[in-house]
Amino acid sequence: MTIKERYDGIVSWFSENMPSPEIELHYDSPFHLLLAVILSAQCTDKRVNMVTTPLFDAYPDPQSLAMATEEEVFPYIKSVTFPNNKTRHLIRAAKVLTEDFGGEMPSDIDNLMKLPGVGRKTANVMLAVVWDKAAMAVDTHVFRVSNRIGLTRNSKTPLATEKTLMKHLPEGVVSKAHHWLILHGRYVCKARKPECENCGIAKWCRTHAESLRNSHPQ
Repeated sequence: MTIKERYDGIVSWFSENMPSPEIELHYDSPFHLLLAVILSAQCTDKRVNMVTTPLFDAYPDPQSLAMATEEEVFPYIKSVTFPNNKTRHLIRAAKVLTEDFGGEMPSDIDNLMKLPGVGRKTANVMLAVVWDKAAMAVDTHVFRVSNRIGLTRNSKTPLATEKTLMKHLPEGVVSKAHHWLILHGRYVCKARKPECENCGIAKWCRTHAESLRNSHPQ
């Protein structure tokens, strides 16, 4: 199977079976999405969604959060991973948004990455979700699933994975493909025990093909 056949088959299946994938983080504005994505680093979306409603109510905009103290913000997010660091990131990001961007969310990767707590992955999430731009955010699910099914091969870094996916995916599906791979990794192609028997893209999966060859040697 060629790499093009693999990409074409996987994109076709997801386009038919998951035409409108959405992020599982709850949010009601670009600012609140930014907070949720920062909080989601090395933490489950389920846990983040448990803390963000009261956080959003308390801080509806960058200006209100920029004036808050760490002691005020910490109780809202203390149950997520690395709450001390994330508390500082949230407040500092709100300050930069307020002071440098007039409270408006930047819509390009360079300016987004000027916000404290925002790396390339978070910036790409914002570009894809808020502005539907062809941006590929590579988290642990995307990194693992892409290599396992054969969209990448022996990719060593998230950036290498991002570049390979951007090279081969049609531009019009890039923002959706981010969600496809995350959701597939979260619910089907799980890290420890992938559910290959329930996988709609198994016929294009490199690892599945290899396991079939190993179980039925010629």
